[in-house]
Amino acid sequence: MRKTRVQPRPIAENPESKMRRSGKFGLRLAFAALVLAGSSARPGLAQLGEAAEAIPTARVKRGQLDLKVYTTGEMRATRAVMLVAPPVGGGTLKIIRLLKTGTGVKAGDLVVEFDPSEQQYNLEQNRSELLQAEQEITKAKADAAVQTAQDKVALLKAKFEGRQAELEVSKNELVSAIDAKKNLLRLEEARRALAQLEQDIKSHAASNRATLAVAEEKRHKARLAMQQARQNIENMRVRSPLKGLVEVKPNQDAAGGIFFTGMSLPDYREGDQVSPGSFVAQVLDTAEMEIQAKVNESDRAALRPGQSVEVRVDALPGQTLSGKVKTLAGMASSELWGGDTMRKFDISFQLERPDPRLRPGFTTHLIINGDQVKNVLYLPRQALFEKNGKPIVYVRNGDNFEEHEVKVKEITESSVAIAGLKEGTEVALVNPEKRGKGPPKPAGPLVPAAAGGSR
Repeated sequence: MRKTRVQPRPIAENPESKMRRSGKFGLRLAFAALVLAGSSARPGLAQLGEAAEAIPTARVKRGQLDLKVYTTGEMRATRAVMLVAPPVGGGTLKIIRLLKTGTGVKAGDLVVEFDPSEQQYNLEQNRSELLQAEQEITKAKADAAVQTAQDKVALLKAKFEGRQAELEVSKNELVSAIDAKKNLLRLEEARRALAQLEQDIKSHAASNRATLAVAEEKRHKARLAMQQARQNIENMRVRSPLKGLVEVKPNQDAAGGIFFTGMSLPDYREGDQVSPGSFVAQVLDTAEMEIQAKVNESDRAALRPGQSVEVRVDALPGQTLSGKVKTLAGMASSELWGGDTMRKFDISFQLERPDPRLRPGFTTHLIINGDQVKNVLYLPRQALFEKNGKPIVYVRNGDNFEEHEVKVKEITESSVAIAGLKEGTEVALVNPEKRGKGPPKPAGPLVPAAAGGSR
């Protein structure tokens, strides 16, 4: 960059000298006015004068250009375990204890607890049903024992009556025909009664077994219900399965079932009602961290997995971490609700040596070391401007600066590779036509985005 040397101002003369030289001075003023008028009539030129001599310049150089992409990102945990409200029936659950976001936990630590009152009531009710079922089993067994004893007595009596009827029939040769006929009828009746009694005894036994089975099934169900109630009570206390940090999730039920994109929801807190199965919080594994960021569509072609990256974290001032590009999205996305319609690509980075002080959500500033372009003409980015949608530079031509359209090949944070100029060409670093009218406006599309990434 070269600045034009400003000539020193002449020493003030006394009034007599001024009067003697007034004629010559007037001629000089007239000549200067003609020069200014002629120069202003030339389109695309800016006069130097005393103000122009202060315009900084630079020359087009040839060499190697390192394509670096600058962007910002955020630390993310590669592994996270969701903590869910237990899927129990009976309506919503009330949070009575909940750790705050950012709380460190170990495996087995209690993170969220729900009110177990309803489950405790169910446990007591199931315990009562179990006791009732056991009483019914005891009664069924006792009734079956009594019935069995009665059936045995009745069977012995029926068999005795049948044996007695057989003895009477054996005496039929000694009695009259009428008595013999009566004896045969008594024997037939005794045998029929014995057969019916044996059938009734089988029915009694089957009925007793069925009654006992029903009571035992009721007891089994009551036991299962008690076990489920105990498990539900234990499930009211949700514990962390790993060591990490707690992140409380937004309360999806706070909007009353109405939700739209861009809507901000409060996080869950103690006292909130939660639907069974809702995601209440998650535990982030801080042992495995990565960086998530976005890059502009124009920078995507210069990036690929494995490229090195320099990482600076706001929470660790003065320290630089190193890493590599981990993944790079193949499709672009756009922020519809953030006001930024520029299409960007998701990109992730892996740190070579993770720092235990890193936490999810930390803001990072990234410098991605892209490809190298050799033997190109380049100049400072400040020298590139935009006019009518085309990139231009202001080339110095004697005492003037002339607009010159160029072709942009590559852009970095500080330099731009161009075509259309010769090596050594001197260009302005500010807009000569707007000198003194406020800060110059460089080419719009070439301004690096704040969080989208630029080279």
